[in-house]
Amino acid sequence: MLLSLSIRDFVLVDRLDLEFAPGFSVLTGETGAGKSILLDALQLALGERAEAGVVREGAERAEVAAGFAAPPGLVAWLREMDLEGDDDTCLLRRVVETGGRSRAFINGRPVTLTQLREAGEFLVDIHGQHAHYSLLRAGEQRRILDQYAAATELAGRVVAAWRDWQALEKARREAEAHAAEAAEQREQLQWRVDELTALAFAADEWVTLQDDHRRLAHAAELLQGAQQVVGMLEDDGQGALGQLRAAHARLVALAEIDGGLAASVELLDSALIQAEEAARELGHYAERVDLDPEALGQAEARLAQVSDAARKFRLRPEELPALLEESMVRLAELERLADPAGLRAEAEAAGAAYLKLAGELGALRKKAAARLAKAVTEAMQRLSMQGGRFEAALVPCEAEAGGLETVEFQVAPHAGQGLKPLARTASGGELSRIGLALQTILSESAGAPVLIFDEVDAGIGGGVAEVVGRLLADLGRQRQVLCVTHLPQVAAGATGHFRVSKETVAGRAQSQVTALSGALRVEEIARMLGGVKITDATRRHAEEMLQSQ
Repeated sequence: MLLSLSIRDFVLVDRLDLEFAPGFSVLTGETGAGKSILLDALQLALGERAEAGVVREGAERAEVAAGFAAPPGLVAWLREMDLEGDDDTCLLRRVVETGGRSRAFINGRPVTLTQLREAGEFLVDIHGQHAHYSLLRAGEQRRILDQYAAATELAGRVVAAWRDWQALEKARREAEAHAAEAAEQREQLQWRVDELTALAFAADEWVTLQDDHRRLAHAAELLQGAQQVVGMLEDDGQGALGQLRAAHARLVALAEIDGGLAASVELLDSALIQAEEAARELGHYAERVDLDPEALGQAEARLAQVSDAARKFRLRPEELPALLEESMVRLAELERLADPAGLRAEAEAAGAAYLKLAGELGALRKKAAARLAKAVTEAMQRLSMQGGRFEAALVPCEAEAGGLETVEFQVAPHAGQGLKPLARTASGGELSRIGLALQTILSESAGAPVLIFDEVDAGIGGGVAEVVGRLLADLGRQRQVLCVTHLPQVAAGATGHFRVSKETVAGRAQSQVTALSGALRVEEIARMLGGVKITDATRRHAEEMLQSQ
C-alpha cells in the first residue's frame, strides 16, 4: 500500500507532502492542473527514465520519495539485497539534477535503477489512459490471457524451449552444409590443442618461472652478499651489533642517573633485537642459497619453450592457457557439428520438449479463455453493453516462440451481433469499457497491491460512468486503487478524494493538492457536474451522488 508521497521542485510542484489511506481514492481537477504530474512523479520514484526537464525552473534538483507498506514478496527481496527498512516499510527515493543525472535510493541506501524498478514491480501496477488501445495487438492479447491463466512463467519456458530447439536445428543444418570446411577447422584446432596441452603451461607459472630463473642466475651474488652483510653485523665486536651492544650498555648506565633516557633505551632495545634477528635470518638464507647450474639450465630451457610457443601463436606467454581453453571449447563444438545424426537426435529431443511445454501452456490457455470470456461478458452487461459477448479465441498455428496457438479477442458489442475481432468491431467508447473490464478483472488476480488508473474512463459517460465508479470501488475493497478522473460519477464512488489545482505564486504557476471532505468535496463534485457556474441544484445533485454510494 502507498502510504505517502513527497515531492520537491518537480515540474510545477514546489513542495508537496501527501498521505494515502486504503481503498479507492481519486485525483480530480481542471485539465492542465497537474493531475498526471503527480503520477509522473510517482513513476519517477518507481524507476522510470528521468529527464532534466522535470526539475522545476529555478531549482537545482527535483526529488520524489514514495513510502509503501511492503508486501511479503518485497520484504524477502529487500532482505536478500540487504535493503531492509523499518517495520516492513519501503521508501523509494529519486533525485534528478538539472543536468539530467539522477540518483536512486531504497530505504536510504544507494541503488541502481534496475533495483528500483524491481522493487516497484512488487508494489504498483499503472494503467495509462490509452492502455485499452494496446488490446488491439495480438501479442498483448496473448500476454493478457497468459497472465489471467497464471501461466506467465510457463510461457517464458516455452519461449526458451523454442529457442533451444531452433538453435539445434540451425546447428544441424550448418553441420550438413559445411562438413568439409568444419573438418579442416577441426584438424587445425586439434593441432593447436595438442601443442598447448603438451606444453602444460599455466598462467601463474610464467611469473614463478621468471622469479626462479632470476634467483638461480644470481645465486652466487646472493650468497656472497648475504654473507658479507652478516660479517658487517657480527665482525669480532667491531661490527654493527657490537657497537649497538656497547651503546646500549652505556645508555642503560646513564638512564639509571636520569630516568628521562628510558625512552631512548627502549628504542635501542628494539633496534638491537631487530639487528640480531636480521643477522640470524641472513645466516639461514645463505645456507639455503642453491648454486645449481643444472636447475638454472632447466629454467632457461622452460623459458625458451614457453617463449617459442607464444611467438608461434602471436600472444603474450600468460595468454597461452586462455587460448588452449578457447580452442578446446571450439573443437568440442566442431566435433559436435561433425555428427549430424547426433545433432538431429538432439534437435528432435528439444522439439519434443518444446511440444510438451507448449501443449501444457495450450491446455492452461483453453481453461483460462473460458473463464475470462465469462468474466468479461458479465462485466459488459453492467457496462451498458447488454447482450454483448466476449471470447478469447485460440487459433491453432504453426509452432512458434509463443506456442501452438495465437490468441484473438473477439467481441459482439450488442445482442444479435456475431463475434468479430476486437480491432474491427468495437467503437472507441466500447473499447474503453472492455479495456477497463479486462484491467479490473486482471487486477483482481495480479500481485501488485497498488493499482493506478490514469483516465482509463476516457470515452465513458452517463450511467456507464456510475457503473465504472462502482467497479473501481469494488476493486478498492480488495486493493488500494488511485484513479485520475474527470467523471463525477467515478469520483463520487471513492473513499478518498484529492483535488489538484494550479495557482500563480510569485509569478510562477504551481500545482497544489488538497485532500477533500465534507463541503469541499461536494463543491468539487458539483464543479465536475456543472462546469464553471455552480448552482444550488448542482450542489444538491452532488450531495445526492455522494449519499447514494
